[in-house]
Amino acid sequence: MSTLDTANTASLKAQFDTGLETRADFTIDQPTERYGAVDHAVWRQLYARQTALLKGRVCDEFLEGLERIGMPADRVPSFDEINTELTPATGWQIVAVPGLVPDQVFFEHLANRRFPVTWWMRRPDQLDYLQEPDCFHDLFGHVPLLMNSVFADYMHAYGRAALAAHDAGALPLLARLYWYTVEFGLVCDEASPNGVKIYGAGIVSSKGETLHSQQSAAPNRLGFNLERVMRTRYRIDTFQKTYFAIDDFAQLFSVAQTDFAALLARVVAEPALDAGDVLQEDHVLTRGSQEGWLADGDI
Repeated sequence: MSTLDTANTASLKAQFDTGLETRADFTIDQPTERYGAVDHAVWRQLYARQTALLKGRVCDEFLEGLERIGMPADRVPSFDEINTELTPATGWQIVAVPGLVPDQVFFEHLANRRFPVTWWMRRPDQLDYLQEPDCFHDLFGHVPLLMNSVFADYMHAYGRAALAAHDAGALPLLARLYWYTVEFGLVCDEASPNGVKIYGAGIVSSKGETLHSQQSAAPNRLGFNLERVMRTRYRIDTFQKTYFAIDDFAQLFSVAQTDFAALLARVVAEPALDAGDVLQEDHVLTRGSQEGWLADGDI
């Protein structure tokens, strides 16, 4: 797994964003005229690689959303074209942004059924890893599931809950929930390797994480428990030590109905758990071998 240093990433973003007008909510007009042959070639390569790799590994809901939304395989999509399918389906729309946006702005978008999508594409030498999400991660990884009404409602509820958590100083708890569901979530499937399929965008958009999450002996795979997830730190610099698997998307619908104010008040006082911890009360699907685990770095 390769990395980019922060200075290089900042320089790259500055080059991409020169001359673009950013609004108060950090949205921009998607500069489709700036996509060149290399950008479209990178999209084609990533799209072909991931769609082939995900067969039999990703949940049916993702594949159904990808097909319904009509995402092109040969070019960087027009966000307006995506919205013509997405908005009538679930009331969501995607909005173009220069990159990562402040937490509160991001949550306000989610609470209003808007998903921020980074407009720029990674370079050919960055196919396997980026420090920050690019257009392929945001669009290919996240948007197909927004065509699913249950997942779309979960994301909407999450945005509202995260705003409340931000105001209450409990944001790390909701950040963990986002990480272990929206980004790195698994769903139980007895017929699949290690009894799980993928739905999290951080896995769906990554060759390495796709194989690691399903086939590696190293990570723990635990049954999803809302309070347990909110107490669990995570890693941003390596493959995950632990994945949490929901029973089905109906379980996410149940999470969306949670009284988060009461839950946050209780969980915020409980000690955080390390990313690789396995508790006696956990529903263990597979216990990790811990091979290759880094000792530090949980957040």
